[in-house]
Amino acid sequence: MSTERGDPATEVFVAHRNLLFTVAYEMLGSAADAEDVLQETWMQWAAIDLGTVRDQRALLAKITTRQAIRRLRTLGRRRESYVGPWLPEPLLTTPDVAEDVELAENVSMAMLLVLETLTPTERAVFVLREVFDLAYDEIAEAVNKSPVAVRQIAHRARAHVAARRPRGAVSPVEARQALRAFQRAVETGDMQGLLDTLAPDVVFLGDGGGVKQATLRPIVGVDRVVRVLSGGTGWLGGAASAEPAQVNGCPALIIRLDGQVDGVVAVRIDDGLVTGLYYVRNPHKLSRMQRATALDR
Repeated sequence: MSTERGDPATEVFVAHRNLLFTVAYEMLGSAADAEDVLQETWMQWAAIDLGTVRDQRALLAKITTRQAIRRLRTLGRRRESYVGPWLPEPLLTTPDVAEDVELAENVSMAMLLVLETLTPTERAVFVLREVFDLAYDEIAEAVNKSPVAVRQIAHRARAHVAARRPRGAVSPVEARQALRAFQRAVETGDMQGLLDTLAPDVVFLGDGGGVKQATLRPIVGVDRVVRVLSGGTGWLGGAASAEPAQVNGCPALIIRLDGQVDGVVAVRIDDGLVTGLYYVRNPHKLSRMQRATALDR
């Protein structure tokens, strides 16, 4: 991408870059693919006569969305052959993301997994309407549908997400308490504090991508999850340490083994109990844990 000073197209694109990255990331759950989408968006944007553009933000979001839908359809085929559970790529995020409660919820690991259950078009409509508050006619242009059809899709997607999103308001304090119990279990092997935070039907998902050892299917139920954590991860009471961090705008833990980043643990909390434990070990998904990523809406 050209960064020539004074170039109007570059200045507008850079001004909206964090927003566009957030749109693409919420659509794809992958920072690497979001960056590719931004590159494609820039190439298309650079060829447009800005004098003909009425709403630069809306047009950039429309271009980004179209590119993301195209890529999401390709990624869907790739994910069918993914080894074990697929989890979104975690992002170390800046403090302002956590301060924007709505943005933090929408980019959380739990919400991104809910969005994975939508079709590409439903996901685009939901993200553009519910997160970025674009008008229905602007969304219609982005997804090549009529405004009437977009309203119907938005209603369907909203109901689908509402039935699957975390129940009850989750405070950062609750998340930190659960993660502190998890941290104690990792560093001392004491499971009791962790047990007190887990729901009976808690689900553990581990993403090694076929590169690192991880569970090949979801582990369901508190007894099974504790058994896996105690014997199948190599962390508890061993050489592992757990470092609190803000990941995807929410409290999380960076797990280190022998001083090296081994993975990231995020949680889903419903009604005050942990119902989801998400552990990303795939090293190809950990590149964004070295430096904070800025998001915007």
